[in-house]
Amino acid sequence: MAEALYIGGFTDHHVHLQLVDTTHLEETRLGRGLDLGSDPVEIARIAGAVSARFGHDPGGISISYAGAFLTPPGGYPSDRAWAPRGSVREVATIADAAAVVAEMKAAGASVIKVASNSTAGPVFSDELVAGIVRAADELGLPVVAHAEGPGEAQRMPRLGVRALAHAPFTERLSDDEVARQAGRIAWISTLGIHDGDAREIALDNVRRFHAHGGTVRYGTDMGNGDTPVDLNPLELDALREAGIRGAALIRALVPVAATTGRRFLMPARDADPFDIEPVHLESADPEGTR
Repeated sequence: MAEALYIGGFTDHHVHLQLVDTTHLEETRLGRGLDLGSDPVEIARIAGAVSARFGHDPGGISISYAGAFLTPPGGYPSDRAWAPRGSVREVATIADAAAVVAEMKAAGASVIKVASNSTAGPVFSDELVAGIVRAADELGLPVVAHAEGPGEAQRMPRLGVRALAHAPFTERLSDDEVARQAGRIAWISTLGIHDGDAREIALDNVRRFHAHGGTVRYGTDMGNGDTPVDLNPLELDALREAGIRGAALIRALVPVAATTGRRFLMPARDADPFDIEPVHLESADPEGTR
């Protein structure tokens, strides 16, 4: 008999809850969402409201967040109409970096989000990225980077960034670079937002990164267009196309153990993620599997 698995819902490692209708979370299969760019005051309010409304239900969801995007003066996404007021902090100096990282920590952030998009404006110098990483490390916050433009996905891991907010999609990374990154950084997938050349590049990079044992985390960039406030079938299909299937797919979706009060039963470790069912805590196997 296939081994069943109790989980605390799936994790979407890249969401933007200011850009979606959070009432849809009532029926979600997600157990956790990581918001990677919102006004820190507003996302703290949203996270609290979601926890109060859904957090104690078997199908509930918890929210963690980065707070604002950190970017150079005039950098991405400071000029984007979709970026909510207050969701961007422009950082010009090392002193600015320390102050802004401390502000995000005080607002409840569990990670720091850096924007490094050379196709849409200026990007941080190596010195300033490293300074942000140092300030974040001192407060126990990993740094996640939006890396876009030639060389940006290669630069971020060398400067201490812990995760890429998008699997690299600007250019095909060399096999040597993919192998190096597989041992030092995680990639958040967001494959479903791409089409054309960017999609093919991202799929190829992820396929090789996964083959080298790299950590791929399920993430959808929820709020980027008309995305479901739930599991995203386009993202799951793209991950399978990149060779991440069965138990590997579940590892991308469930990076942490189930949490008290939110449990789902998956009929087998290689089952379709849409097959999970909510269960009451008292009926769950205390060992987590059966």
